[in-house]
Amino acid sequence: MSRCFTSRGLVDYGGLLSYAPTYKDRFGTAAAYVDQILKDARPADLPVEQPTRFELVINLKTAKALGETIPQSLLGLANEGSYP
Repeated sequence: MSRCFTSRGLVDYGGLLSYAPTYKDRFGTAAAYVDQILKDARPADLPVEQPTRFELVINLKTAKALGETIPQSLLGLANEGSYP
């Protein structure tokens, strides 16, 4: 059973943690590409962009249920870490 995910939405539904690009970055970049394509840009001419911002989300309720202890150093890095 996987406990780490690439989407914060799965953590919202009980996954232990995720480390992934922010939704705003992922969908904002996609929207910019769609806009350029609708303005007649050729998809092959568009640059490949790598995400630059990531978020770490930890579900503490799931950690407790699994008997896992999340190190304080990791909690300090988390963008969010509480789902009581």
